[in-house]
Amino acid sequence: MAYGMYISAEGALAQSLRMETIANNLANVDTTGFKQDLASFQARYAEEAASGLAPAGDGVIPDVGGGIMVRESGTDFSPGPMKNTGVDTDLAIRGRGFFLVDNNGEQMLTRAGNLQQTPEGMFVTGDGKPVLSEEGAPIFSSGPWQFNEDGTIFMPDGAARLALVEPESLGDLVKVGDNLFRSLGPVQPVPNEIRSVARGFLEGSGVNSVSAMVEMIETTRAFEANVNMIRNHDQTFGTLLSRVLKV
Repeated sequence: MAYGMYISAEGALAQSLRMETIANNLANVDTTGFKQDLASFQARYAEEAASGLAPAGDGVIPDVGGGIMVRESGTDFSPGPMKNTGVDTDLAIRGRGFFLVDNNGEQMLTRAGNLQQTPEGMFVTGDGKPVLSEEGAPIFSSGPWQFNEDGTIFMPDGAARLALVEPESLGDLVKVGDNLFRSLGPVQPVPNEIRSVARGFLEGSGVNSVSAMVEMIETTRAFEANVNMIRNHDQTFGTLLSRVLKV
């Protein structure tokens, strides 16, 4: 009975962590360039099998299973929907790549192209982070500017090309905040032949609100089922203990 209670408690914990992940996704359903997180589960061996005291898969009592656990939380890097905003400073990357921005002296990656210009003419992200060129420097324009789909900005005093980079593996990226990523490995420029940036568009959030709500309902019910199992085990154990004490 106690073992069943532990399995149910582990299940409730896993579903609770999944609810937190889905809730964060739903909170960012309108965040530009947001990539949703996914909580994946893994079946656990029973304690005896996990400790090497009994073989796994032989069908005996120690092989009843150990419930589930959260294996890891990963990020889904699928492209979000392209939204036509008509705003000149809104940029969206088609296909691979990330914009390179300066975050307090550290270079980070983002798909959020809701850019703005400061009074000094510097291009920054919606939260004020400088957007970097291929040379790794902020981009300034002192007057009207033109834009080419390869990411080149033509300005009265010259031209600069936006840095479009990608890591060797998307698994190297660690989310920092809502739509910023830190790369644990080196990044490389996106090949020229596939560079494509749309002006007047934004990449929306990668969260489908309907699917996320369905997942939240499913997870809530699974959590409640595990809590009810804990309650039933506790009541059964309490009843048995009372009877034993009476004897």
